[in-house]
Amino acid sequence: MIMDIDEVLLDAEERMDKSVRVFNEQLSKVRTGKASTGIVEDVMVNLYGTEMPLKQAANIMAPETRLIVIQPYDKNAIPAIEKGIMQANLGLNPVNDGTVVRIAIPQLTEERRKEMVKVVHNYAEESRTAVRQIRRDANDTLKKLQKDSEITEDEMHRTFDEVQKLTDDHVAQIDKRMEEKEAEILEI
Repeated sequence: MIMDIDEVLLDAEERMDKSVRVFNEQLSKVRTGKASTGIVEDVMVNLYGTEMPLKQAANIMAPETRLIVIQPYDKNAIPAIEKGIMQANLGLNPVNDGTVVRIAIPQLTEERRKEMVKVVHNYAEESRTAVRQIRRDANDTLKKLQKDSEITEDEMHRTFDEVQKLTDDHVAQIDKRMEEKEAEILEI
């Protein structure tokens, strides 16, 4: 399949956008000391002999800054939900009243906050690396197009600059979101 310059740029931008989206999804699962439904949405629960994410088995709400409430679609699922949360090793203790599962979000210790910041930094670095790899792929494709005389050398270098601009924009988005999450974690 032969690509042209616009296709190379579009492909690179779509892939970089996806890397930023994945990074944001990862961040939504990092505990900050405030209740966030993202912490438990993807916890796997064994219901009716099938493993499924918690978000498919219950409504998940955060009515207060330090409380998550899980209302299962089937009240018989409460023990399985509690077990799934405990097995996920999130440091959370679910409590049920027979109709809903409540999770009080404890205040993070200073040590735990620093660990969470390290996790966020690792996610950010993985995402920046992914964006840079996409840049490398796009540049390799452009070099091949130029070698095959599909584009001129000037077009190739001009497009290298556009790919670099895309890369810089996406890395800046990742860095900005990382700083926001870090501030959220360190907030007392």
